[in-house]
Amino acid sequence: MRGIVLFGILLMNINMFGLAGAYNDPTVAGGFTGWNLYTWIATNMFFEGTMRGLFSLLFGVGMFIFLDRLTKRGAGIKAADIFFRRLTWLLVFGLIHGYLLLWTGEILYDYALMGFLVYSFRNMAPKKLILAATVLVLAGSVWNYSDYIKSQKLAEDVALIDSFKAENKDLTKELKESQNAWEKMQEERSPEAIGEFNSSMQKGYFDVVAFLAPINSHYDQFMSYRYGLWDILSMMLIGIALFRWNILSAEKSFGFYAGMAAIGYLIGLSINYYELRTVLDGQFSPVAITKSNLTYGFGRIFTCMGHIGLIMIFCKSNILIWLKTSLSAVGKMALTNYIMHSLICMVVFTGVGFGLFGKLQRYELLYVVFSIWIFQLILSPIWLRYFHYGPMEWLWRNLSYQKVHPIRKEFPVTLVALQKE
Repeated sequence: MRGIVLFGILLMNINMFGLAGAYNDPTVAGGFTGWNLYTWIATNMFFEGTMRGLFSLLFGVGMFIFLDRLTKRGAGIKAADIFFRRLTWLLVFGLIHGYLLLWTGEILYDYALMGFLVYSFRNMAPKKLILAATVLVLAGSVWNYSDYIKSQKLAEDVALIDSFKAENKDLTKELKESQNAWEKMQEERSPEAIGEFNSSMQKGYFDVVAFLAPINSHYDQFMSYRYGLWDILSMMLIGIALFRWNILSAEKSFGFYAGMAAIGYLIGLSINYYELRTVLDGQFSPVAITKSNLTYGFGRIFTCMGHIGLIMIFCKSNILIWLKTSLSAVGKMALTNYIMHSLICMVVFTGVGFGLFGKLQRYELLYVVFSIWIFQLILSPIWLRYFHYGPMEWLWRNLSYQKVHPIRKEFPVTLVALQKE
């Protein structure tokens, strides 16, 4: 499941790796007609928010299992010591990943912050975890509603500004502020601004580091505060509840997971379709985009449940064993493979390598995604044939436990080897 979700994360992240300001609005860059529009529709219908949601869900499960195992071994207070040290190092990895590996969509930093809070929920009953997650999602929806009201008010002010100008009336202080906000918004998404962004990303390594540093700083401050609790922590709590109900271990029946997938997709995809229609009918206006966010939290949760049901059916079935084996290896090296996404994309898109940032259309970015998928499906099982952990997992483990663990597997001496000696 983690391997599948990691690939889904790249499917969405690639739009930020290769295009400026086009993640939510394809009219800004990358094309919004033909295959580009179809790509945007398909990814937003099935994957937007859900892959990040499932990754958060699995991270919460991982933290719970980690603590549970330490507690059962009688680690006592040392369990908390290792747990918080592990998250502190993850936070450091996140900062390095964002600022030095040039990835503004970095999420390890946010996972560490929200992970600190998971500790207090670890012994809560599953029903209470779901209730807490629901409260968080509702709180986030209230904030989304506030953003929608603000965008609606701005649109009304812009229309009023036009009428004032037509009648040669002086703008009020409030209208001047709205005019400045609107002009700034239009300037940021203008062809000139996008061209300048593209050019900056195509420069040398240190130039790109300096260019992205303010953006990373903004994400590490406002974005964590704005979305962390409602977007990330809520899914971590849901993940722990589902794990304790034995849903994520494929122990339920095929019928259970089929029903989970059917109900999840019926509700989730219906909400997602409504959101898509809202944005498309609104021609990607700020009002339409913020309006579509009103139901975002609920659409992503139900679609996540649909994905879980489908993935569990795949796990329980006897089909494509080779693919499941490779995906399992990808998932076991999730941190390494996640960092690898950034390293590869840094070479492909920035001036460090080929400088293709802003040069590929949205659907053409999928070629990069599929190539990375194939590469990691091949590399991950080969690596784990000879090593216990991925490089980043090994480093993280050593730093967490403050001891060096063996990474290379020791194979028994064969009869043939003995005969040669």
